[in-house]
Amino acid sequence: MISFAGMVKLAGVAALLFVATAPNALHAQADDGFPFGMEMTLDVAPQPGSKRIPNLEIGDGGEVVLELWCKGGKGQFSVAGNTVIFVAGAMENRNCPANRAQADDELIAALTDAATWKRQGDAISFVGARTLRFRLNTN
Repeated sequence: MISFAGMVKLAGVAALLFVATAPNALHAQADDGFPFGMEMTLDVAPQPGSKRIPNLEIGDGGEVVLELWCKGGKGQFSVAGNTVIFVAGAMENRNCPANRAQADDELIAALTDAATWKRQGDAISFVGARTLRFRLNTN
């Protein structure tokens, strides 16, 4: 039988072990979770004649600021487990060449079509009829 003093010592050791390992456990969990509060860039090369690559800035509540090939706007992600729903808001119709405007529309449609997401390190994929792969901006 353990004395009260022994139980206090065991509780203290358990608390120290928890404090020592908790940051690592929290960090590992964050590395696997949906990237709320982060920015990511589409994993593609720039289009000919442009240096822009689409990126998403996702807020802590799932609100999104999109900067696409040419257009920009807002949207919202809702996430439950590996299920994702994206709803696009109003997009700014900037002075876009037709091919970039079409590429923006196709990208928005693919995000809207995505039903699931997965994360592998800094790579985030949105999976629907077409898979979109983004890289987290970690700098």
